[in-house]
Amino acid sequence: METKYDLTDPYQIAKYIKEAKKSTPLKVYLQGNISSCNLKNIECYGSNNFYVLFGESTDICKFVDENRNKIEQFRIEQDRRNSAIPLIDLINIDARIEPGAIIRDKVKIGKNAVIMMGAVINIGAEIGEGTMIDMNAVVGARGKLGKNVHLGAGAVVAGVLEPPSKSPCEIGDDVLIGANSVILEGVKVGKGSVIAAGSIVIEDVPDGVVAGGTPARILKSVDDMTKGKTKILADLRK
Repeated sequence: METKYDLTDPYQIAKYIKEAKKSTPLKVYLQGNISSCNLKNIECYGSNNFYVLFGESTDICKFVDENRNKIEQFRIEQDRRNSAIPLIDLINIDARIEPGAIIRDKVKIGKNAVIMMGAVINIGAEIGEGTMIDMNAVVGARGKLGKNVHLGAGAVVAGVLEPPSKSPCEIGDDVLIGANSVILEGVKVGKGSVIAAGSIVIEDVPDGVVAGGTPARILKSVDDMTKGKTKILADLRK
């Protein structure tokens, strides 16, 4: 029976990571006559003396060492070591996720969300319906973004896992966070607010205001001109 974890609790996330089976998967391109070899836990695809193998490092390395006399040459590819959290399975997510986005397992992604190239979303994060995470933006562990949020390119919503004492960042619906802004741990940004590009937000921002600067301060209320400049395009979310 699969153990259930409360991923809103930093201690539960830490327990999940501790108890997760660590993985060092390898991919191997191999030339040689291994058709009669015992592959055990290794996946193997190919024929005519050329094969592609997938498996854990211990299994792959043992297989290669034991069958050196049958292998002409090989090349190993590796992209992680002792990884505790796999990447999320994207198949059944009703969102647009572009190549190069890194999304760990146990993340919630709402319908018609958009995750752009280079974005990083950590465990326990929640992305609301119609929200866009732009290029190279980061949503840290347990970060919560509401509906129709735009997180600008290179912006950071800080994660809260270690130290575990802080509450997670919460971004309300219809918020626009400008490029390269940083929302620090535990900060809450109210519904419909705008954070100017390059800002560092160290305390809560109320609903319906424009904030900016380092540290960010409230500059004005959101007016019709601001709404026109920060309009969310529904066509990008289809």
